[in-house]
Amino acid sequence: MTNRRPLVIIPAYNEEESLPAVLKELAEQTPGYDVLVVSDGSTDRTAELARQSGVHVATLPFNLGIGGALRTGFAFAVRRGYERAVQFDADGQHDPLAVQDLLDGLDRGADMVIGSRFAEGGAVTYEVSTIRRRAMRVLQWLVKVLVRHRFTDTSSGFRAFSRPMLEYFAHSYPVEYMDSVEALVQACNAGFRVEEVPANMRGRTGGAPSTRKLKLVYYYVRLLVVLLVSTTSRSQRARRTAQRDGDAESDSESGQA
Repeated sequence: MTNRRPLVIIPAYNEEESLPAVLKELAEQTPGYDVLVVSDGSTDRTAELARQSGVHVATLPFNLGIGGALRTGFAFAVRRGYERAVQFDADGQHDPLAVQDLLDGLDRGADMVIGSRFAEGGAVTYEVSTIRRRAMRVLQWLVKVLVRHRFTDTSSGFRAFSRPMLEYFAHSYPVEYMDSVEALVQACNAGFRVEEVPANMRGRTGGAPSTRKLKLVYYYVRLLVVLLVSTTSRSQRARRTAQRDGDAESDSESGQA
């Protein structure tokens, strides 16, 4: 069964403070979308409030981290036949009206579309710490070296995914913190087409970030090690790209016949 309605996947860990307003805004501004909240081992009323809003809810028995919650969401999307899905924050940072811009990127043929704060036309309306900003620059450079393509916002958690991308990530999405950067490298090296579109990011409407200072430094260092020792073969990317180009050529020839 194919589901043509976009699915908005919201990983949420103890987000009772901000989630109701996020779901209300989504319902008002994007009424044609389905929503799945993945309560990632929350110990507050996150799951209860999500159910009261009438959206789909997946409740994990303990905290897996954002990567594990997203993999749960991707598996749900695949099982339910969704053709595309959007990753959306539970803390109010993402603008529901910008979701369509990401979906338009999928319509242009991309497999993953990233909403970038730093692309021309995007904006950040909250303060980014010095440590985080410097780490972002390092990661931006490293990703460019690894995949030979420059992305302006490698850690953005505002993304849209095609059906093939959902199927791939349903069993291979990284489960550690800073999953977004690792997933970007995975997608590129596997031959998927990844694009960016400008997007505005707002400050949190409630709760607190899950990482601070030394813990954040640890995660950045771990990610650098993971990326540097990655054994993902670039030949896999070449094969998938060649296959996609070949399929496109075949479709073109069939249309001319």
